[in-house]
Amino acid sequence: MRKLWWLVGVMVVGAAGAAAVWAVRAKSADSASSATMTKPEDAALEFTPAEVTRPVLTSMPERFEFSGPLMAPRMAVVRAKAAGTLLSLNVSEGSRVKAGQSLGSIDLSDLQSRMNERSAGVESAQARLTEAERAHAANENLARQQFISGTALEASKATLEAARAQLKSTQAQLSTSKLGIREAALTAPISGIVGKRSALPGEKVTAEQEVITVVDLSTLELVGSVGTHQVSALKPGQAVQVNVEGQATAVKGRLDRIAPTAESGTRGIRVVVALSNPGEVFRAGQYASAVVQLEDIAQRLTIPITAVSQASGQDYVWVIEGTPNNLNNPNQRALVRKTVTTGRRDAATGRVEVVQGLTADAQLLAARFDNLREGRAASVVAAKAAASAASTPR
Repeated sequence: MRKLWWLVGVMVVGAAGAAAVWAVRAKSADSASSATMTKPEDAALEFTPAEVTRPVLTSMPERFEFSGPLMAPRMAVVRAKAAGTLLSLNVSEGSRVKAGQSLGSIDLSDLQSRMNERSAGVESAQARLTEAERAHAANENLARQQFISGTALEASKATLEAARAQLKSTQAQLSTSKLGIREAALTAPISGIVGKRSALPGEKVTAEQEVITVVDLSTLELVGSVGTHQVSALKPGQAVQVNVEGQATAVKGRLDRIAPTAESGTRGIRVVVALSNPGEVFRAGQYASAVVQLEDIAQRLTIPITAVSQASGQDYVWVIEGTPNNLNNPNQRALVRKTVTTGRRDAATGRVEVVQGLTADAQLLAARFDNLREGRAASVVAAKAAASAASTPR
């Protein structure tokens, strides 16, 4: 009997122990479940009004930009037209000259001697012509009196014509010599500034050797390239804003001409902008950028460029809409990732056109955030509340 009671006691104690263990495990499971439901990564994200935005209907003027060095379209190279010794140069680099001004001189002794020789040839040919004219006049008188034959008269006339031709030939040679001397003079072909001296007095120069370069800075040109899809919107005469390096403000230019064909390889169209430079503030070779802005009459749906992210070649935005996965708070909304098709971009205003994928009443994040997950609860709160929420891990 005692043994029976002992067995009953052991069974009661064992049952009580099992119940205690089960209770402890159940409590641990409840605690773990509660921790899982309230883990930080499922907590609602809070954004300030400054961090969200809505699309705005606005016009977006189209901008074409290109850059390059400024060039002087009016630049003349003064070359020696005859071989000889450079006797003098009256100007130096930076000197201002006028068209027709003498820049220096070259020893033209050979050309002068040749001109003197041809001048003497002209005088000799003139004397022969005078003699031939006198002889032919006499022969005509004799022919009328039938003292000479018609053949002799024709021979006299041929001699006269030959003398006239000889005089014209020597006169042409003399004119060529005079022209050579005149062209050999070093004179400024245009008004401008001496940009470079390529020879020094005392040097021997050859024909066509470069001596001086004169540059006219009153008008400069900027040559750039635009895409074939853009050129149809451009026309000569359009206003252009030109920013020259070293200048704080932009200056006005004019689209002067557009190339008729695209360049091979780049498929770009060459465009030239003319820039008036009356005060010669700018110099050839300075780097400049040009902007052509075309007005837009359409109203386009635009958002900040910072709101657009890209993955696998597709643009997308984060929109706050719908309901979150966690339904504990039905007033909250959810993050939804939406793919969009973008159009024009305006770097000056920081906005981009949305052609497809958004409606005008969409509420989206205005900036890029890391580690966002679609369907996560999100809400827009006051700045102070969001700052306090930012102190807790998301």
